Amino acid sequence: MFDIRVLRENFEETKKSLAKRGKDFELERFESLDKKRRELMNTSEQMKAKQNAVSKQVPAMKKEGKDIAPIMAEMKELSDAIKNLEPEVRAVDEELETFLMGIPNTPHESVPEGLDESENVEIRKFGEPTKFDFEPKPHWDLGKELGILDTETAVKIAGARFMMFRGLGARLERAIINFMLDRHTRCGYEEIYPPFIAHRRSMEGVGQLPDKEGMLFHLSDTDYFLIPTAETPLTNIHREEILDGARLPIQFCAYTPSFRKEAGAAGRDTRGLIRLHQFDKVEVVKLTRPEDSYAEHEKLTADAEDILQKLGLPYRVVNLCAGDLGFSNAKTYDLEVWMPSYNRYVEISSCSNFEAFQARRAQIRYKDNPADKPAFVHTLNGSALAVGRTAAAIIENFQQADGSIKIPDALIPYMGGATEITR
Repeated sequence: MFDIRVLRENFEETKKSLAKRGKDFELERFESLDKKRRELMNTSEQMKAKQNAVSKQVPAMKKEGKDIAPIMAEMKELSDAIKNLEPEVRAVDEELETFLMGIPNTPHESVPEGLDESENVEIRKFGEPTKFDFEPKPHWDLGKELGILDTETAVKIAGARFMMFRGLGARLERAIINFMLDRHTRCGYEEIYPPFIAHRRSMEGVGQLPDKEGMLFHLSDTDYFLIPTAETPLTNIHREEILDGARLPIQFCAYTPSFRKEAGAAGRDTRGLIRLHQFDKVEVVKLTRPEDSYAEHEKLTADAEDILQKLGLPYRVVNLCAGDLGFSNAKTYDLEVWMPSYNRYVEISSCSNFEAFQARRAQIRYKDNPADKPAFVHTLNGSALAVGRTAAAIIENFQQADGSIKIPDALIPYMGGATEITR
C-alpha cells in the first residue's frame, strides 16, 4: 500500500513523481477521501469528549438527588450518534485503503524519464551479437527438427502458449535450472523450494494484486492463485515479521514454474519459448536495510549477469524509464539477451528495487535493538534467469551449420557430458 503519510506531507512532490509514469492516478480523490475521513473522525472525537464530560456529571447529580433522566437521555443520543458514524467511517477507510492499494510506487531519482520501452536507456553490453556464415534458424524450427521442442503435443494437452521439452531438450532445461541454482547458492543465496500456489494476502503483499489480477490464474471457488513468479512466495517468507537487523541482508533463490495469462498479438511471440502461459524461472530475492538497497540492487543485477556471462550469451543492460516501470518498482534494470531470430535483444531478466513499497504492504520490518522502533526493510527481486528464454537463446546463438546445437561449456557437466544436441 502506498504510504499515506507521504501523500499527506508531500502531496505535490508525490504527484509530480508519479506523473513521470505517464498516467493520471487521480490523486485529488485521495485529498477528498482523506479530508472526509478527518472530518468524520473529528466529529466522532468531539461527541466522545462530550459524552465523557456529561457522564462525569452523573455521580454528583445522583449524590445531590437530582433528576438524571434528562442527562441519561442526552448520553443515549450521543451514544447512538457515535454508533451511527462508525459504518460511515469504516466505508471511507475501506475506500481509502482500496485507493491507496491502486497507487504504484514512485520512481527513483535515477530512473530516466520516458513513456515506454523505446525510451529505456542502455547501460552496458556484454559480447557482440552473434554472427553466422550460414542462414540461422529460429529456436522453434531448430527445436522441432532436433526433436527437443514439441509444440503440437503441448497444444493437444493444454492448448496454445504451452511447450513440451523432450529428450535432450528436457535435459537442457533441467541443466540450466541446476546451473543457475548452483551459481546463486555459491553467492550466498539460501535455496528455497516454495509452494507454487499463493493466497490473496500474499499476492497483495508483493503488489501482484490488484494490479495484475487479469494476468493471474485464479483457482475457481477459492482465494488461491498459481504464482506468476517465485518472487511471491520468497518475499512473503517474512511477511508480518519484525526481523533482527543483524540478519540483513537476507537472500533467497528458488526455482519454480511461473503461470501467467500472457497476452500478445499474433507473430513471433506466439511461437517458441518467449511468451508462454507456463515457464520455468530461477528467481532471487533480497531483504535489505534501506541505506544498502541500491548497492544490493547492483549486486543482484551482477549475479544475474554472471549467469549470462558464464553461458557466453551476448546481452545488454537497460535502465527502464518511468513509463515502463512495473507497478511496485522504484527502479528496474532489464537484462536483454541477443536473439538472432528477432535480430534484436529480448528481455530475459528484470532486476528491481521496490524500496519499502512491498514491505509496507506485507508488513516486513526490522530493528537493531529491542527498544528501537521497527522500520520497513527494502525488498529486491530479479529473474536469474527466465529458463525457457535462456534455452531459446542457447539454441539460437549456439546453432551450427549442420543444424546441431553446441552446448555451452558451463552446462556440459549438467548434460551428462554431452557437448552438442544433434538430429
